[in-house]
Amino acid sequence: MLSLLPPARLRAAVSPDVTASAPRRPAVILPGLGNNTADYARLAAALRDDHGVPAVAVARVSRPDWLRNAAGLVDPSYWRCTLRPRPVLDWYLKRVDEAVSEARELSPNEGISLIGHSAGGWLARVYMEEFDASDISLLLTLGTPHLPPPKGAPGVIDQTRGLLTYVEKNCAPAVYTPELRYVCIAGRYIQGAPLTGNTIATTDEILAVDTPSDVAEAVMVSTKDKPTQSGPTLRARFIGQGYKQVCGRADVWGDGVVPEVSAHLEGALNISFDGVYHSPVGSDDEQRPWYGSPAILKQWG
Repeated sequence: MLSLLPPARLRAAVSPDVTASAPRRPAVILPGLGNNTADYARLAAALRDDHGVPAVAVARVSRPDWLRNAAGLVDPSYWRCTLRPRPVLDWYLKRVDEAVSEARELSPNEGISLIGHSAGGWLARVYMEEFDASDISLLLTLGTPHLPPPKGAPGVIDQTRGLLTYVEKNCAPAVYTPELRYVCIAGRYIQGAPLTGNTIATTDEILAVDTPSDVAEAVMVSTKDKPTQSGPTLRARFIGQGYKQVCGRADVWGDGVVPEVSAHLEGALNISFDGVYHSPVGSDDEQRPWYGSPAILKQWG
């Protein structure tokens, strides 16, 4: 299991037993929508070579594989926005199961860590519900849209056609215990903006929150100086429309694809990294790092 402890800049209400040092365990990476296995080769190598993870398997997915999801178009539930993950996504869940089996063979008798990027995070929750998850001790999600968009929000269409509603209602809630840890990482790369209007919400900083329970809740405070904007850019307006389809609001922070508020789960250890972009595709380790870039990976814990 990856030993993911809160970075020094985070405050979290976590019991001592939960944050005790743990050995590294094999990991399985679940690719995000539109990504392929090769997109995570550098991350897998860094986990093995630089961070002591004994074995890393990446679910075998190609970009054309995602066209299989078009099978959902013939399902009436797609048009009613009540689509279920199975059987439409059985092909993906099978690839995950094969990768988990590979990790078990490479490091037998050890627990498994699942690392889900983007849609791979909520698909990991489906996998844990439908397959043997008895030895999974960590679910780490990177820029995953966990929450369905609010119903009835003007101009918002559920892009998952009900899949996230199903996950929210039918998958086990997030926990952070010695036996099983949910860690949800969000990025604060750019703040979106509405299509019209000349002002955006001034939410450059989000303060850490302590909770009275053993559940870990933590977010990062931005330490970068940001120039005062006279008004939102065209790019911010464009990205804001993407955020709106996910969470119902355009004027929020996110990683350029997934809003920060959608990438966190109640009950998990929630972490936000400033300046982190959504995907390995189009990222740059220096100017536009993604969740798996070396400098960010070091902050996982």
